[in-house]
Amino acid sequence: MIIGIGIDVVPVERFAESLTRTPGLRDRLFTAAEQRTPSGAERSGESLAARFAAKEALAKALGAPGDLHWHDAEVMVGEHGRPHLEVRGSVAGRAAQLGVSSWHISLSHDGGIASAMVVAEGFPRDSDL
Repeated sequence: MIIGIGIDVVPVERFAESLTRTPGLRDRLFTAAEQRTPSGAERSGESLAARFAAKEALAKALGAPGDLHWHDAEVMVGEHGRPHLEVRGSVAGRAAQLGVSSWHISLSHDGGIASAMVVAEGFPRDSDL
């Protein structure tokens, strides 16, 4: 059963400017693994913007509680390039509270816009859904 759906869009240029303008923002938003490709190269601004959109979409799928930590949701890449989410801490706690058992994620970037969609699936435990 679908517990929540979230979608977000991020203007790539504006996001990249924020990363340049604000020292430390990249490290606050992304884990070391998210900042690099599987080959070890630094991720592009488009790729990071899509990952930021995914974290925002994830929060929306969980009902947008304000106590989620950026590093508690990690956008990873599977062996065939398919993105997936790894959650822990505050994100895993909220997901467990709602009964989320699996995630579906899609990332895209084109025309200066990065977007992401997240679907939280499981068996609801909270009557406030």
